Amino acid sequence: MHRHDSIDYSALTRSIKGWARELGFADIGISGVTLGEAETRLLHWLESGYHGDMDYMAAHGTRRARPDELLPGTLSVISARLPYWPDEARDANEVLADPSLAYLSRYALGRDYHKVLRDRLQKLASRIEAACLEIGLGPLRYRVFTDSAPVMEVALATQAGLGWRGKHTLLLNREAGSYFFLGEIYLGLPLDAEESASAHCGTCTACLDACPTQAFVAPYVLDARRCISYLTIEHRGSIPVELRSLMGNRIYGCDDCQLVCPWNREAPRSALPDFSPRHGLDAATLVELFSWDEESFLKRMEGSAIRRIGHERWLRNIAVALGNASSTPDTISALNKRRHHPSELVREHVEWALSRHQPT
Repeated sequence: MHRHDSIDYSALTRSIKGWARELGFADIGISGVTLGEAETRLLHWLESGYHGDMDYMAAHGTRRARPDELLPGTLSVISARLPYWPDEARDANEVLADPSLAYLSRYALGRDYHKVLRDRLQKLASRIEAACLEIGLGPLRYRVFTDSAPVMEVALATQAGLGWRGKHTLLLNREAGSYFFLGEIYLGLPLDAEESASAHCGTCTACLDACPTQAFVAPYVLDARRCISYLTIEHRGSIPVELRSLMGNRIYGCDDCQLVCPWNREAPRSALPDFSPRHGLDAATLVELFSWDEESFLKRMEGSAIRRIGHERWLRNIAVALGNASSTPDTISALNKRRHHPSELVREHVEWALSRHQPT
């Protein structure tokens, strides 16, 4: 799309921000498409093998850092921020402190964020497209992303002024901490780019120190192979034995590096019903969740991001947590019921968990 000198792109940018607020976004920012330094960091991270068996990370190569390779003709990127931490969820630290309860990352307690975010981004893109047609710009070249393609969302959001990259690799915002989702719209429009955000982590290393598995190789560098979020969600095979006891009761994701961050002390909660906890997942017992058969799992996880790991990995993760739980009759009984599960992966983790409850 060519620039029309008669078009007031600053006014269009202001209108876009207003439409974004109407759609419930906490904030949006606009950046260009050059991510040279971020691309260098990405390539070094991949060369170090820190992506584990997330082969798609390497397969996408430079497209992740070059928006124009993903959508030819991209001139600007809109980054949008949407808070997710559910207001009424059971206190995270209380759940983590009770080994009989299951801890699930707070972003996953409600409706699948991909759907919630994508729907709003699509509506925003449609508004922009309609405005372009009205002012004679013709059909809009665009594409909407919600963690669904090779997009360096933190680097783009930083350039768009939405925050800075924290030492835990997540985006941080002075008013909102890190409890929010990011989504993007690639546009063939030369919109006015924002000033990049400055960093405000200083000498703080709370997030690095809090990681249960010490997954941070250095500030801003995460070895996914040790990260509980990766192990419980992305990793398909056996969880390394040396990391199992460090996982505690975390069965889907991990929020520890965010829970200790000073910028999250006053972070706003989400009032969106979409993100409210379903099926009591904010404080469910491990024994209860372990009892779900595949049909129950698929039915209850319908419309949830959790569903994509499947029932087998669900049981694998809970078996590890039960191995870290107190040696109660309920715990041991629950594990014994899964001892002959058809999946070798499940059986292996159940046997490990039972071995943890053998008298010494």
